[in-house]
Amino acid sequence: MKEPNKNNSSKLLIVIVAILSLVLLSGCADAIQIQYDKSIAAVGFWYGLWHGIIAPISFIISLFNDKVAIYAVYNNGGWYNLGFLLGASISIGSGGRASKIKSKTKLIC
Repeated sequence: MKEPNKNNSSKLLIVIVAILSLVLLSGCADAIQIQYDKSIAAVGFWYGLWHGIIAPISFIISLFNDKVAIYAVYNNGGWYNLGFLLGASISIGSGGRASKIKSKTKLIC
C-alpha cells in the first residue's frame, strides 16, 4: 500500500487554513451608505491598505450582498488611494513571483 504523501497533506492544510483565514477576515469588509458618510471621519492610508488586501474577498461577497463594498466612499483621498493600491497589489499582484521561478531543466546546446 502507498502511504499518503505528507507533502501534499501539508499543502492542502495550508490552503484550507488560508481560505478560512480570508473568509474570517472578510468580515471586516464594510459599506457605509453615501448619505451617512458626512458624519463619519474620513479613513486614511491604513484603512485603504486593509481594504485593498481584502478587496478580492469583498468583491465576491458584494456580488451577493449589497451592504458590502470594495472601496470606502468616506476616504481622505490620496493617502487612502495609495493604501488601497498597495493592499490590492499585495493580495492580487503576486504574479511577479512566478516570473522569478527558475526552471529545473537545463537546455543542452
